[in-house]
Amino acid sequence: MRRVIGTKHGSEQATADHIYATGLRNQWHPVVPSHFVRPGGMRRVTVLGEQWLLFRRGDGTLHMLADRCPHRGARLSLGKHLGDRISCWYHGVEVDGTGTVTSVPGLPGCNLEGKQLVPNPPVREVAGAVLAYFGDEQHPEPCELALPEQLEDPEVDRFLSYAEWNSTWRFDLENLLDPMHGSFLHRESHSMFEGDTTAKFRIRETDRGYFFEKTDQTGVNFDWVELCRTGVDWVDLSIPYPPSAGPGGPFGIIGMVCPVDAERSSVFFWRYRRVQGWERDSWRFLYKQVIEERHWEVLEQDRLMLEDMPADADQRENLYQHDLGVVRLRRLYRAEAEKQAAALHAG
Repeated sequence: MRRVIGTKHGSEQATADHIYATGLRNQWHPVVPSHFVRPGGMRRVTVLGEQWLLFRRGDGTLHMLADRCPHRGARLSLGKHLGDRISCWYHGVEVDGTGTVTSVPGLPGCNLEGKQLVPNPPVREVAGAVLAYFGDEQHPEPCELALPEQLEDPEVDRFLSYAEWNSTWRFDLENLLDPMHGSFLHRESHSMFEGDTTAKFRIRETDRGYFFEKTDQTGVNFDWVELCRTGVDWVDLSIPYPPSAGPGGPFGIIGMVCPVDAERSSVFFWRYRRVQGWERDSWRFLYKQVIEERHWEVLEQDRLMLEDMPADADQRENLYQHDLGVVRLRRLYRAEAEKQAAALHAG
């Protein structure tokens, strides 16, 4: 039986405010790039305000455990990697990748052995990133996961960019659901200087989320974004590129955000183009030599803006029509947080 994450019935962690602040449960979240955990290695991470341990066996199999020994609560991440299990440094208790205690060296045969006592979220590796499912007490088994098609299509080439920011996860996603900021914050960037600085927007619902798009301009700038909720939350957007940017179709970005805690987040951006053969080789060379640095400059602008936002910025606003996508996102997430909290208290 799979054990759930640490959201306890009736506790502070079961409140809607806590869930809204630290991230929604009962879905998949990106955690770290895959290369952060090499074969035979391990890494401590924080997700949804809780401590976790990733460790990889020599054959490449990846496991995730709550970073807490079931004996006395010491950090398993301080222990020893024994290939298919972790030995706690404090008293040597050994826990395998399923969260089962396999050995208690100080008292062989004691009643801890053979029991699954450590939460072990399911993990999947997707296009160079680790995704994990975090369920509450009512939803311990992983929900269905439909990945962005751009991350699985062999005809689409992509690069993963990863960064850790001192900003709340919701502000990061709201930034992506706000195409108009590209015309101002990124105005001096190589791909954002064209198009009008005035626009009207609409929300267009889909079976997996919604589009927030300009009604009076398309194919010029950061003119639309799609929020998708397919077991993991992600956004898709496209930025037209001139021929000088190399061969291939429009330049697209798949974005995901990991809620680290109420004040920190990790961002994952897959930059992609549909391109193959010699054109793929040309595009990859041009991207690594020229374009990637420019994209990091754009991300740095976002980081500076978001990290300096007051924690109560969303409580002291005067919104207008361009903010419909942000308002829709907030209502959706707030309703889901309240639903999850209510279910835990009712259960």
